[in-house]
Amino acid sequence: MSEMMTGAEMVVRALQDQGVEHLFGYPGGAVLPIYDALFQQDKVKHVLVRHEQGAVHAAEGYARSTAGKVGCVLVTSGPGATNAVTGLTDALLDSIPLVVITGQVPTQLIGSDAFQECDTVGITRSCTKHNYLVKSIADLPRILHEAFYVAANGRPGPVVVDIPKDIQFASGMYSRPRDNQHKTYRPTVKGDLGAIKAAVALMASAKKPVFYTGGGVINAGPHASALLRELARLTGFPVTSTLMGLGAFPAADKQWRGMLGMHGTYEANLAMHDCDVMINIGARFDDRITGRLDGFSPRSKKIHIDIDPSSINKTVKVDIGIIGDCAHVLEDMVRVWRETSPQIDKTALTAWWTQIDGWRARKSLAYKRSDSIIKPQYALERLHALTKDRDTYITTEVGQHQMWAAQYLQFQEPNRWMTSGGLGTMGYGLPAAIGVQMKHPKALVIDVAGEASILMNMQEMSTAVQYRLPVKIFILNNEYMGMVRQWQELLHGGRYSQSYSESLPDFVKLAEAYGAVGMRCTDPAKLDDAIAEMIAIDRPVIFDCCVDKTENCFPMIPSGKAHNEMILNSFSGDDEASQDIGNIISAEGKMLV
Repeated sequence: MSEMMTGAEMVVRALQDQGVEHLFGYPGGAVLPIYDALFQQDKVKHVLVRHEQGAVHAAEGYARSTAGKVGCVLVTSGPGATNAVTGLTDALLDSIPLVVITGQVPTQLIGSDAFQECDTVGITRSCTKHNYLVKSIADLPRILHEAFYVAANGRPGPVVVDIPKDIQFASGMYSRPRDNQHKTYRPTVKGDLGAIKAAVALMASAKKPVFYTGGGVINAGPHASALLRELARLTGFPVTSTLMGLGAFPAADKQWRGMLGMHGTYEANLAMHDCDVMINIGARFDDRITGRLDGFSPRSKKIHIDIDPSSINKTVKVDIGIIGDCAHVLEDMVRVWRETSPQIDKTALTAWWTQIDGWRARKSLAYKRSDSIIKPQYALERLHALTKDRDTYITTEVGQHQMWAAQYLQFQEPNRWMTSGGLGTMGYGLPAAIGVQMKHPKALVIDVAGEASILMNMQEMSTAVQYRLPVKIFILNNEYMGMVRQWQELLHGGRYSQSYSESLPDFVKLAEAYGAVGMRCTDPAKLDDAIAEMIAIDRPVIFDCCVDKTENCFPMIPSGKAHNEMILNSFSGDDEASQDIGNIISAEGKMLV
């Protein structure tokens, strides 16, 4: 059924028809007609952020915490659109489904350098999955619905719809298409059965196998995570994960061997290096995982499952590539494995587990404890212990605290961990936490932050207070841009150029100025009680946890080294750890930081 309405009304109706419950945005001249249409309805709740970057990160958190949901954003033209670019790029690299609606100057003024005009389509072409400039009211309904399809299907990503102001005022016929699909974009979801059978046969022949799982498993929905667990049970293979894949496989499971990558566990990285069959499920062979490419798992046969055809053989040549949705492919792999009942070499697999357990015995996450100062690792261990039995969602900023959170917070379910992986965006965590809390109002939502990162988008505290969102900001405050300081120590002779924060605010008073609750803890003995108090407060909280200023994040793959050339904390007793790390990192490695 078709209905006559304005372009602005079409936008709101399309959001309603797509099941959108929350829209994150900031008004401006070029989107006033849409805001007027929003005012006259109550199905879509608008969340007023304090910066357009915050709007996109909030939508990312919203989408990431809820399988199958598309995050939605509305911003104005010019600076409204350019302020959203960081969030768009972040979503593109981490495969987060977003629809971002931007206002544009009237059609007749495009190209005239009009007030608050920019080439939004041109600017966002390289940082979106797809984008549109609406040139006719007749095209608007199709484009709006198509945008949701493109954002959510295949490898998810952000889609921008740029709507000139005259199109918003124009009247036309609105109807919801029976089929939201794009006329040419039809991603493959079912994997090739022949390739799947070949992969199962290769897995059955393995003596040193390992599962390498990534964010694609989570993007494929909770069913994919359940199937991954089933396949792991059937095979008995060890399981590892990227930063973005944490939670797809439960950290408490006996087959779990930790996170991969630059700050991953010793046993996970060594298993990846020495394996003879690697099963990559929904990961993209990121440089932070592989280390030096010519030293990456040199003796293994590699299977790669990914819905994005361009990811297959993009960075690492694989032996079997399977294009398809992780859930569909895993379902077929489980079925084929059950049907064929392959005879694996149990003696070899037992020996492989013994070797992995030997690496694990090195206790790569060990650290020197203190009774006088809070160690950041201890802070996160206690945060996990006191929140693990609750309905908890974790977001992070970017830096040392992010890596420590990934190491010490143990995720048992998907969609509980929201962090900026590919782009590494400082300022991501607080607005992301707002988006998560908006979708899960009864849950405990914690942003693990650094004192430098949190200041990037601190203005969003005002949003949290306005909407009575009880987000908790847990700051590991070492008074430094910690990861910058660490690299300056390791690469630049301890010359801490501009990495020390000379004039930090009093975070307790800052929280109170926003109308939130401020807390501070400096004593390890009082930490548990302070965390319990933070959790109990039904209001936004900024928790200033003062930690050791000199602690470095280990274990670590030094830049330019292979992923088996790891440096452990000196506390672990590893002989190599006492080396001058600055001399270990090559000139080439310094360029890769």
